[in-house]
Amino acid sequence: MRYKLKLATAYLCLSSLSPVSFANNDLPEIGTVGAGALTIEKEKQYGWAFNMIANQALPIIRDPVLNHYISELGQDIVSHSDSVKLPFKFFLVEDEDINAAAFLGGNVKINTGLFLYAETESELASVIAHEVAHITQRHLARMLEQQALNNPTSIAGLAGSILLALVSPAAGLAALSTTIAVNIQSQINYTRSHEYEADRIGIQTLANAGFDPYGMADFFGKLAEKYKYASLPPQMLSTHPLPEARLSEARLRASRLKKTHIKNSLDYHLSKARITVRFHRLTAPTLINQYQSQLQNHKYQFKEAAEYGLALAYFKNEKFEQAEKINNQLINDDPNNLFFIDLAADISLATKHVQQAIDSLTSYEHRFPSNEVILLNLVVALKQDKQYALADKKIEYFLRSHPDHILGYLLAIDLYKRMHEKAKEFAMRAEYLALLGRFKEASEKMSSALAYTEKKLDQARYSAKIEEFKRDDIRLKALQDE
Repeated sequence: MRYKLKLATAYLCLSSLSPVSFANNDLPEIGTVGAGALTIEKEKQYGWAFNMIANQALPIIRDPVLNHYISELGQDIVSHSDSVKLPFKFFLVEDEDINAAAFLGGNVKINTGLFLYAETESELASVIAHEVAHITQRHLARMLEQQALNNPTSIAGLAGSILLALVSPAAGLAALSTTIAVNIQSQINYTRSHEYEADRIGIQTLANAGFDPYGMADFFGKLAEKYKYASLPPQMLSTHPLPEARLSEARLRASRLKKTHIKNSLDYHLSKARITVRFHRLTAPTLINQYQSQLQNHKYQFKEAAEYGLALAYFKNEKFEQAEKINNQLINDDPNNLFFIDLAADISLATKHVQQAIDSLTSYEHRFPSNEVILLNLVVALKQDKQYALADKKIEYFLRSHPDHILGYLLAIDLYKRMHEKAKEFAMRAEYLALLGRFKEASEKMSSALAYTEKKLDQARYSAKIEEFKRDDIRLKALQDE
């Protein structure tokens, strides 16, 4: 890793803690503690750095269909939250451990294992609502202030130590014992209160957003019961201890909230099927048998999701005719569903019906302008058909509206390499490296782009970018050294 920031977990939670009742809301004052520890503007800067570190260190899934769903779900929850002071970013990580985590700057990490374990959309949404509450209540900033009371190390230094709270829970907890937890017992008490507070606020947000308020208690209850005697419980039980008092309180809070129409969207179950087939260890024949069994025995919440899973499994097994037959029926019944549109494009490209994919995606582009699923699929299809000029036009348009989209830059790099457009290829490589926080390398690549171009406008743009990368390099090092 390029920048040597100390590794630590964001919150210290130990499963051996004795339960404490917060039934009467005897929680720390919200909004006052933390204001002096870490300002909103400073937290945004750490969030900016965190994104670059996550891009380097985590196996983030760059699947436009899944990212569209998780972003929509996350922003729906945020829109029903109070005290939102930061922009939120939700990202999916290929990791079968059951976990999610909140980080500085409005960043929420969600493991694929969470999708595989949650049975309903409300259960998934409950975990996201809990993490959103950690951020809206500025628990990390409040924890830093608590530490500052007992530690001469600066607030900024402590925040810098927590910046890398993402890779290994075991390593993080080990680092935490030496880098942050000066007063262990006071830290335990303070962090435990964060968990109860995030439950309380998250359950209310869950209900406000139209999900089952029992989703949190149901999910955590199943998790606690399943791994009660496990020697190696999932990450979530290390970072989110579940004493019975906490589960009881969650159920009590849920019982006080009205249950009207409860969301349980098809897209959640389609996402779960997509993750199961494309990001799980099961073989294609095993998956085919699994989804055929679900359909034969009617063991599904949405038949369309089981059919979609079967179509994906057939595609994975290169049985394209069977996959297309199922997906054609799905798309006929639900013609605007991005999951089915994406699979139709994949099948057309895999079977060399490239023009069919282009025609279909172009028609969808008129209906869904700027949609990342449609546009990126269209760029891939145009590139495969060697319609490079049009692909160039589409990817430039896309990146203007999505300047932080790593997959977009990777597609652009490959396109310009095929086109022998050295200046544009180097410029895209520079932008990609900048998203990883590798600003010196980005400056070098952009200098190469500048050397290759003869266009005055591009020369001015590339020169400006070089200066921007130099400033960002200084900015990142300043955060490191604080």
